[in-house]
Amino acid sequence: MDQDFIPLSALQHFLYCPRQCALIHTERLWAENQQTAEGLLMHDRVDKIHSGRRRGVRTACALPIVNPALGISGVADVVEFSDGSCPNVFPVEYKRGRKKAHRADEVQLCAQALCLEAMLDVSIPEGALFYGLTRRRVAVLFDQELRNLTCEIISATRELLLSGKTPLPQYLPKRCDSCSLFDLCQPRLLGRRKPVSDWLTEQTKEESCGDN
Repeated sequence: MDQDFIPLSALQHFLYCPRQCALIHTERLWAENQQTAEGLLMHDRVDKIHSGRRRGVRTACALPIVNPALGISGVADVVEFSDGSCPNVFPVEYKRGRKKAHRADEVQLCAQALCLEAMLDVSIPEGALFYGLTRRRVAVLFDQELRNLTCEIISATRELLLSGKTPLPQYLPKRCDSCSLFDLCQPRLLGRRKPVSDWLTEQTKEESCGDN
């Protein structure tokens, strides 16, 4: 990992699962499954469909973005620039699935807005997430709560990646079974292993009982 800049994708990976984040960005492991392959195809289509200017809106696709102060960088799927006396900058992130219970997608989008604000010296009040399964945009308000959460996740992700350590797995079926790194992570097997300290404690107890 570049010690100066955290990739925006790492923030989403961290919120989904810190171990997944470390496997991808520290150990450089990756594997494809149906979900990730469909996601790549969607992003390819986005780059081809959304381009140029239409109805007073100029659209930039696959736009490199960075916020040096926060130490984050990445690529925005789509950024819409509206014309008029008060030009508006509106980031749109494309996801293959549907709206999630956790806020990983919102944090990733908010981090894009923070990059664009730093680059363009503008205020960006909101953006949108487009989900492929529902074919709808979901508006995301970049309020102070989401901005604070995003900054907290940036700090936590940086701390994890700079530590160079990969957290032990914790098997959660809804999260783990759909992860493309399932076979590399081995959460069912490794998640059952007890820490060495617990094993030593058990052995000490057994020896003490045997002496009585």
